Amino acid sequence: MPPVTERIRQSLVSLHMARALETLDQTLSRLEKGEISAIEAIDELLAEELILREGRRIGVGLRTARLTPIKTLESFDFSFQPSLDRHRIMALAQLEFIKRAEVLHFLGPPGTGKSHLATALGVAAVRAGRSVYRNTLAELIEALSKAEREGRLVEKIRFYARASLLIVDEIGYLPITSGGANLFFQLVNARYEKGAMILTSNRGFAEWGEIFGDPVVATALLDRLLHHAVVVQIEGASYRLRHHADLIPEHTRAHANITPPPPPKRRGRPPKIGGANQFSG
Repeated sequence: MPPVTERIRQSLVSLHMARALETLDQTLSRLEKGEISAIEAIDELLAEELILREGRRIGVGLRTARLTPIKTLESFDFSFQPSLDRHRIMALAQLEFIKRAEVLHFLGPPGTGKSHLATALGVAAVRAGRSVYRNTLAELIEALSKAEREGRLVEKIRFYARASLLIVDEIGYLPITSGGANLFFQLVNARYEKGAMILTSNRGFAEWGEIFGDPVVATALLDRLLHHAVVVQIEGASYRLRHHADLIPEHTRAHANITPPPPPKRRGRPPKIGGANQFSG
């Protein structure tokens, strides 16, 4: 083996360029046969390495974000949910709402694709190099409650506030204690106008007082979550139960309209809370 080839090989080892090292012999063979130029050979080696590293980065990002199993917009059946504007959803995939630190709400009955769309946008964000974290509301409040008991609440809120996009799934599926509602408010307040969120819920905003066990807390939450918001309402039947629609009682089939209230009028920034259980705004 020529000394220069061995030096290249050793350099690739030192630089931890495993994929480039793996394809080196094949690339050099093509170069010797005149199939590619020297510049093209370098380009191929670097491209192979970048593809490998990008794949690893995305894989780690998806696992860290808790976005597995992976969902994509390409795999979403828009024909089953005609109430959805496909062009509007694809526009959201450009991720401008993340740059603007907006809150995206997916509202609709169970099984209509809210979590799929939220996850798919999270996957798109990871691929674009954004930091993402996903939790159900119940998991999020459980983690915050544990951190509070252990004296790590500030640290935990900072952790959730760091992500460019925080996805909170399944709002309204389980009741929340007043203490849990308070913790969620503190997190929302920490991210307000600083980081984007995606929320999914099977309940209308008018029911949030019931969900969080306190109308005052619910109002304070909505005050912030609807200030810079995009609301996507999904109407229709459950995609998961599409093959068993005849088994579902008529009165429970999901066709109810979940109408969001108009965004609240705001004047300046929200007032600060005066204590752990004091909310205003």
